[in-house]
Amino acid sequence: MAQILDGKRVRDEILEELKPRIAQLSRKPGLAVVLVGNDPASEVYVGSKVKTCAELGMVSEKLTPSADISTDELLAIVQELNARPEIDGILVQMPLPKHVDTQRVLDAISPEKDVDGFHPTNVGNLSIGRPSPRPCTPSGVMELLRRAGIPVAGKHAVVVGRSDIVGKPMAMLLLHAHATVTVCHSRTADLAAECQRADILVGAIGRPAMLTRAHMKPGAVMIDVGINRLDKREDVVRIFGEGSDKVAAFDKRGSVLVGDMHPYDAAELSSHWTPVPGGVGPLTIAMLMVNTVEAAERRQV
Repeated sequence: MAQILDGKRVRDEILEELKPRIAQLSRKPGLAVVLVGNDPASEVYVGSKVKTCAELGMVSEKLTPSADISTDELLAIVQELNARPEIDGILVQMPLPKHVDTQRVLDAISPEKDVDGFHPTNVGNLSIGRPSPRPCTPSGVMELLRRAGIPVAGKHAVVVGRSDIVGKPMAMLLLHAHATVTVCHSRTADLAAECQRADILVGAIGRPAMLTRAHMKPGAVMIDVGINRLDKREDVVRIFGEGSDKVAAFDKRGSVLVGDMHPYDAAELSSHWTPVPGGVGPLTIAMLMVNTVEAAERRQV
């Protein structure tokens, strides 16, 4: 029987460990979150970040410029936050409106305050193994593996997805932990064969239940990073089957979440796996808090 990797439990452990570190600082860590417009999903994510800051006794500030803000106006907001000494971390919630130059905005954040780990300086530091803020979701995956006692060194890890936010940094972190890493993507020839070689399979491609038993080696560790919202009943039935709890939940709420891996196949074939929801997701905000506290510690030395 596969062992579930409980992201909520690990999140709670990480947050509890931060409290004494926060108490030792000369002032409370400060996180500024910039939410452009009013995308419902982004508002939920930002709300969770602000709530977690409050629970830890950290200071959070939410800035909500309108969706028609120009790139230059957003850059001015970022530069102001860079200059404020009480702000240790700056997070610009993605996605930004299409007319905004996202890369210019991310590049404008001070690397010391880039708690998402997206600034080119921090990406470079990650690539050569220097200390710097790491992207939150891949860092959360590594914490999940470490705290579960799952060995990484010498294992063959396959990462499905090559995004700058998850896929690429995930591959780098696994390399630094001495895994042999294969990165797969939309143009990979014979994806199933590549995935079947994985001792640790990471799904980060953003396609609901795309990775099935054809992609899974029995006994592998399966880390499902995908969070896909299903809003068509036929898709829920196709994946989970008529009469399942998920279909009942869909009939009640109008949508359900599923990862990039087929949940029944992953649960049946893996040695350890992360459910969706409740697996990797809770760790993203936990690692954001870690990055913010570490930024405050560096700046208050």
